[in-house]
Amino acid sequence: MPVLHDDLGHALSLTRPPQRIVSLVPSLTEALAVTVPGRLAGATDWCTHPAGLDVPRVRGTKNPNRAAITALGPDLVVANREENRRHDVEQLRAAGIPVWVTEIETVDAALRSLRRLFTDVLSVPEPEWIRSAAREWSGPPVLPALRTVVPIWRDPWMVVGARTFTGDILTRLGLAHVFAASPDRYPRHELTHLVAAGAELAVLPDEPYPFTATDGPEAFPGIAVALVSGRSLTWYGPSLTTARAELTGCIQAATANLDRKPG
Repeated sequence: MPVLHDDLGHALSLTRPPQRIVSLVPSLTEALAVTVPGRLAGATDWCTHPAGLDVPRVRGTKNPNRAAITALGPDLVVANREENRRHDVEQLRAAGIPVWVTEIETVDAALRSLRRLFTDVLSVPEPEWIRSAAREWSGPPVLPALRTVVPIWRDPWMVVGARTFTGDILTRLGLAHVFAASPDRYPRHELTHLVAAGAELAVLPDEPYPFTATDGPEAFPGIAVALVSGRSLTWYGPSLTTARAELTGCIQAATANLDRKPG
């Protein structure tokens, strides 16, 4: 096989397409399990899809058990720049394990990255779900440009900021991302600042913080609140085929009676 370069430009030299893969990213785990299930040799504790996934677990995305990964004998580990620590990637490489690192900040980047992983690295045809996702997200925005804030944690409050996959999702849906110009990807703010930021809509995902109907909406009185699946909002694998419709439906239901102020 020719020398390939991952999304960060790191060279990967393989003698054949990998057959035993350990995934350190839930989105990539689902993509692998759906497309090349026989090759998935291990995943993190946070890898919850597909339902009933039965593979050895190697702890979390931020604290993977490197000894357990090595013991599985992988010929490839897949990781992500945002979700996994550089130290773990370097230590795995030092142990002689090839690691392919993705960098995904937009829907287009996700489709390009996943297409390369499957066609170039794993030497399989482009999955139909990638083509379906590309079609699904090629249409124009369907939601009004509501000023939107997306908390991902509370105590302390953290929100989606600049240069994020979720931010691109918001833009593609038509929403106006309040913290899109933040200098940080996931800035921390006092709740009073979030409430005073002029948002008309708060989108609360069920991960990484598990917002629910009784934990989260009460912090945003007077504006619309949409409780959504974190998988639809933040994952970039096969979920992309249904995420647009699911998010649109949730947000339309939450804003059906919203009385927008002029300007």
